[in-house]
Amino acid sequence: MMLTNRQLLILQVIINDFIRSAQPVGSRTLSKKEDMTFSSATIRNEMADLEELGFIEKTHSSSGRIPSEKGYRYYVDHLLSPRKLSFKELVLIQSAFQEKIFELEKTVQKSAEILSDLTNYTSIVLGPKLCENRLKQIQLVPVQPNKAVAIMITDSGHVESKTITFSEHLDVSDIEKLMNILNSRLVGIPMDQLKDRMYKEVVMLLRTHLKDYDHILDALGNTFTSTQNESKLFFGGKINMLNQPEFHDIDRIRSLMMLIEKKNDVMQLFHPNQQGITIKIGSENILEAMENCSFITATYSIDQKSLGSIAVIGPTRMDYGRVVSLLHHVSKDLSNALSNLYDE
Repeated sequence: MMLTNRQLLILQVIINDFIRSAQPVGSRTLSKKEDMTFSSATIRNEMADLEELGFIEKTHSSSGRIPSEKGYRYYVDHLLSPRKLSFKELVLIQSAFQEKIFELEKTVQKSAEILSDLTNYTSIVLGPKLCENRLKQIQLVPVQPNKAVAIMITDSGHVESKTITFSEHLDVSDIEKLMNILNSRLVGIPMDQLKDRMYKEVVMLLRTHLKDYDHILDALGNTFTSTQNESKLFFGGKINMLNQPEFHDIDRIRSLMMLIEKKNDVMQLFHPNQQGITIKIGSENILEAMENCSFITATYSIDQKSLGSIAVIGPTRMDYGRVVSLLHHVSKDLSNALSNLYDE
């Protein structure tokens, strides 16, 4: 649908003003704006047309107008320009990833926290599925005469640690032999295929080099079975939405908080094959609790391979230009941090 330049300007100013103030915008307010060179009567007529077209709507309590869901969608598709971030904000994002972190989870959690701090909205990061990663290295660290901690590092920098209980004492040289055998045969294997590959390729080597090999095999089998086959969710600022005026309504905030606590529901908000930045506004989200919210996501990756998504939940009145810029920078720096983790 084509709007006139005048209508575009009025729609843009209404949305920008409402995002900033959370107050309905009237023709009198618009007429005082610097870039408005039209009469109040002209502005009123254009607002009436925009309302008839469904881009803005009346509120019950005021003569002003607020953007409709359709208005926000038009704004996002045609009028949105990413906001230039301040030097302070860019430094804050970069510094969050300069700290030496050796685990994927901690790096991902850090990105969720920095994003929620900078937006004052709720952030969610969808971590990669462990089964989609390949084993890069396994370390066995003895902790008791018959126990060791298996530390499995994947090609995406994910670190998974599991305690292995052996049926009898294994000396340090046995544990070293076992570790060498596992690394020689299992490195590069997808995490969800480790157990199967171990029974096919590791059994003969264990039998040759270690006594009590069958009990060792059982202990390893239990360890590899318990590796996770689902994505993790990392949150930042879960209660930030309480600060938004739209969510002073107790029923509205309750349904949103209940949604955030249900992992399967939150997972439905993400689209598995999306690339780049996507914006879902109000009812475009499939869950009823999100009808007053927008959900903006960006993907992060290593070597062009998408690992997961990073997202912001805010009111439909969110500052889209700034959030898009923040998501772009945080996802880029997260990708770089994970690539560095992977290269080490």
